[in-house]
Amino acid sequence: MTDAAQPAAKPVVNKWLVAFVVSLATFMEVLDTTITNVSLRHIAGSLGAGQEESTWVLTSYLVANGIILPLSGWLSDVMGRKRFFITCILGFTIASFACGAATSLIGLVIFRIIQGAAGGGLQPTQQAIILDSFPPKERGAVFTITGLTMIVAPVLGPTLGGLITDNIDWRWIFYINIPVGLAAAFFVWRLVDDPPHAKAKGFRQIDFVGLGLVSLGLAALQIVLDKGQTEDWFSSAFIQSWGIVSFTCLCIAGIWLWKRAEPIVDLSLLTNRAFLSSCILIFLTGFALYSSSALLPLMLQTEYGYNATWAGFILSPGALCIIFIMPFVGRMVSKVQARYLIAIGLTLCSIGMFATMRFTPETDFHTFVIFRIMQVVGLPFLFIPVSTLAFANIEKERSNKASALFSLSRNLGGSIGIAIAQAFISHGQQVHRYFLSEHLVPGSQNYERLLSQTQKVIPDTHSALGHINQTLQQQANILAYSDTFALMGTLMAVALVISLFVLPANKPGGAPAGNGH
Repeated sequence: MTDAAQPAAKPVVNKWLVAFVVSLATFMEVLDTTITNVSLRHIAGSLGAGQEESTWVLTSYLVANGIILPLSGWLSDVMGRKRFFITCILGFTIASFACGAATSLIGLVIFRIIQGAAGGGLQPTQQAIILDSFPPKERGAVFTITGLTMIVAPVLGPTLGGLITDNIDWRWIFYINIPVGLAAAFFVWRLVDDPPHAKAKGFRQIDFVGLGLVSLGLAALQIVLDKGQTEDWFSSAFIQSWGIVSFTCLCIAGIWLWKRAEPIVDLSLLTNRAFLSSCILIFLTGFALYSSSALLPLMLQTEYGYNATWAGFILSPGALCIIFIMPFVGRMVSKVQARYLIAIGLTLCSIGMFATMRFTPETDFHTFVIFRIMQVVGLPFLFIPVSTLAFANIEKERSNKASALFSLSRNLGGSIGIAIAQAFISHGQQVHRYFLSEHLVPGSQNYERLLSQTQKVIPDTHSALGHINQTLQQQANILAYSDTFALMGTLMAVALVISLFVLPANKPGGAPAGNGH
């Protein structure tokens, strides 16, 4: 029996209020994936740690989050969806307080692991609750709310983190979660009820082998992605070792889970053509969203001298555009086939990424704001129809595990996107510096002319040469960032072609034609 043929579970209160309450907790968790990005230098200085060590504040959270995400469907079945969701909210809130009160980097990393583990269950459980609360014809509209959670939160994270860190104290980026978390837990407890298929089923039989393989494989993969750039990727024995562990565990886990009657992660969901295609597309959405959200403020701070707050302000107008566009797309889902809306989204994202290539060392604040808006304006056309298409043909009994796989696809897209983008930039900086320096060989006409012009402003020869070298490196760096945005634009263009031919046709707002398998 398909989801389209099943009635929605009827919450005891207004279903829109339920959607808002469960999204509040998830917004808080998604915000924390990026809010610490601009605060690492302050955290390191406050706790007496090095800049390199402070990156574990990010890595520890993402590793724990990545492990729990695919397991959240199983844990929800074991504990009952509502009980699991409240446990995750309270665990995240308590861990947030502990993070803010940490007196050492080791303590902070431990509490971030707990925070990431608790938070990992929020995204898929929120989605499963909303799926059960609304009939298929209304999901385009309700995915507007989840879209704001998943897309706006990581965009606002650096802005909010910069404002708090620069004007109050970095500890408050964690303390702000406490009132939100307590309020969310209370209202979920009062307003949300489990439908019969989401009640606690108990442990029954625990698949320790599948649990161990998935946990270790995803943890190792996240370590490779987060530390690969600093360790020079596979030239490092450290990365090679973790890469082998990840590949081996995930391959064995795939074979093991496929044969299980009640697997920890239900891979049989991927035999559904619509769901598989949607997971691939949400992976690309995460790739574009998280990598661009990480790279643009980094470039602004390192190459243009922006502080954390002003770098964040450049991202904020894009988030406001998403907020205004989301309701429009939510209404369009019931009128237009999902694959056409997705094609529009990919086209806009591709154009935005290619347009961003046009920045120069003289590009000003307002131009960067326009570039950022162009980058993200297509994301609502991706997230809402992709989410609607993914779950249009999934049985309610499998919604917990389907939501877990869907959320994992998006998060993996973000992690892999950031890792690939950083590697591409690092390589591009070296390549562009090499080719640019070929035109500035001592004794050449170009070199002598540039040195003469520079010495009119900086008479000292050594200082003039230092200035030329600094300018050369800045131009090489900017060209590398430009190439990286071009790479993202190309990937979006390729995805556009694939989506038009691979995605199944569907009735607007409904299930794919046929059974979707």
